[in-house]
Order: sequence, then C-alpha cells, then structure tokens
Amino acid sequence: MEAPLSPHLALYLQDAHPIHDGIHYAKFAEDHGFAAVWQAESRLVREATVPMAAYLSHTERIRVGSGVVNNWTRNPALLASTFSTLDDLAPGRVILGIGAWWDPLAAKVGIDRSRPLGAMRETVEAVRALLADERVTYHGEFVHLDGVELDYVHQERRPKDVPIYIGATGMKMMELAGEIADGAVLNYLVSPRYNEQAMEHLAQGAGRAGRSVDDLDRPQLVVCSLAADRGEALDAARLLVTQYLGQQPHIMKASGVPAELLDDIGSVLTWPATHEQIEAASRLVPDDVVQMITASGTPDECRAKVDEYLAAGATSAVLYPLGDDVEAMIDAFAPAGTGAREGR
Repeated sequence: MEAPLSPHLALYLQDAHPIHDGIHYAKFAEDHGFAAVWQAESRLVREATVPMAAYLSHTERIRVGSGVVNNWTRNPALLASTFSTLDDLAPGRVILGIGAWWDPLAAKVGIDRSRPLGAMRETVEAVRALLADERVTYHGEFVHLDGVELDYVHQERRPKDVPIYIGATGMKMMELAGEIADGAVLNYLVSPRYNEQAMEHLAQGAGRAGRSVDDLDRPQLVVCSLAADRGEALDAARLLVTQYLGQQPHIMKASGVPAELLDDIGSVLTWPATHEQIEAASRLVPDDVVQMITASGTPDECRAKVDEYLAAGATSAVLYPLGDDVEAMIDAFAPAGTGAREGR
C-alpha cells in the first residue's frame, strides 16, 4: 500500500547534483511522503524543464514544479506550449512557477526588467488563457498575441490543468501573486518574520480578486543544512548564504540581515564571483545570521526551524538540501510510516 504524501513537504533541486541523481532523489522523496519536487532555474547553470520531464517520467504521484522560470526569455506562447507538453507527460502533476528574474544577471544578458509587475501580469494572463485552450488575442505593453492558440493536431484538445505560481520576493509582486496566481513561491534566505509581511500583502492582493490568502498555495523554499554536528551544518550553509546575500539584491533586501553586513559582503563579492571570493566574504557572516535565514543544525533543530516557517504562513516547506547526503535530509523529515531511517 502506498504511503500518503504530505502536503507540507517538498524537495528543491538546483544544479548541485547530476540529473540522474536528481531523478533518484525525486523518486526517494516520493517514496518517503514528499508531495512535490521543484527544479530551479535561477542562474545560467541548469534549465528547469528538461530535468522536470526526467522527474515526471520516473515518478507516479509527486508533483513537479519550476522554481522558477523567468517571464523574460520565453514568450507566453512558448511557455504555454512547454508546460502543455509537460502536462501531456504527467497530466495534473505539473506546476508552472514563474518569476521576474534578477539583476545584474538579467542586464548582463541584455534583458531590461523595467516594469516587472506589468510584464508579469501580462504573461500570467496570456499563458493561463492559452493553457485553458482559448484562442488568444492580447495586445499589451509586453505581450502581443494575434489569434494564437495551442494548435493541437494529433492529440485530444483539452484545457491543461497547470496551476501558475508566482515566485515573489518583493511586496508589490506578493500582492500581484495574491491577485492573479494560483500560488506564491516564497523565497529562501529570509527569516520566518518575513512571512508576516508577506502574508499581509498576499491577503491584500487576494482581496482585490474577491478571495482570501487561504485560497492560495504558499510553498516556501528553505535552505536545509543538516548534520549531526551543528557547527559543520552552519559552515556548510554559510557559503550559500554569503553568495546570495552578496549577489542577489532582492534577497538581500528581504533577508532581514543588517545593512552594514550586506555592505561589507558586497564590497568583497561581485557577479560572477570566484570560490575564493565567496570563502573570504563568508568569514564576515556570523552564526546567528545563518541560523536566522536557514534551517541549519541537527535534525531536531532543522525540523524546529521549518515548523517556524509553516507557523508563519507557508503551506509547505520546499527543502533545499545542502551536503552530500540528500537521503538523510529526506529521511529526517519523512512522515511516520514512509520508511524513514531508524533512530529518527
């Protein structure tokens, strides 16, 4: 008998592991009660939809989401056809997570991210209509479609059940997610207190659409550095914390980390940064900052920190495993009766 999937648990994969290992971890997570796996596409390292297809083809129940693709480099017609194709592979198990990207990366590849809210609204509206099997004419500032539809020829024509989540960090984007999205992907490297403000703005946006924040799914990415030795776990997370605080302004602003520390890190790091630069800057980051914005430490400490995020408004924890033993992290959070290791 299959163990039930916990709606509060999901796995987050970036580019730290070969895709074949990611397939194994997706299957392992499914077998241990995780309800979803999310694949990153945040940097110029790994495109999201290819590994998503791999995970979907090797699992049976777990949902698979993009966490997140951006709305600048794929036009809405291509986005819709891509995620329609993924739904053909695993109907009802695909989530389109979409975000506004970030500078300086976007600017370095020629993308002008002016008016990100308007661009996101137009993209979501157009993609949703295309996935609903509508013929779409849309003339906005960013999206231009003239009688476009997903022109199925050799397959059944049907609406595709692909919910759209907005990866929101800033509060204006949070309000937009509350208004037009099926869910909001809450970012990592923020403290649980950040969620208090996020929930307020999600609720404001939802109210504009005549609904409440409870009508939205709210998965939250959580960096999880788990080890028997607390100091080892903190050190493993410190490098990642340093890199993101030094290079991604939207996370810097939302993290709750003191501005003086952010300035000190920024004086050492640029984009892209060498490993040596990241190591040098990481010496500036104290343990309490690592603990504030990650789930790092022993299994009990990691579970307690995840509970804080859930209590603060997240509907599920999307665990980003640091370290080599991904299975140990999955086991540490696996619900009872799903084959977790002895001694949990």
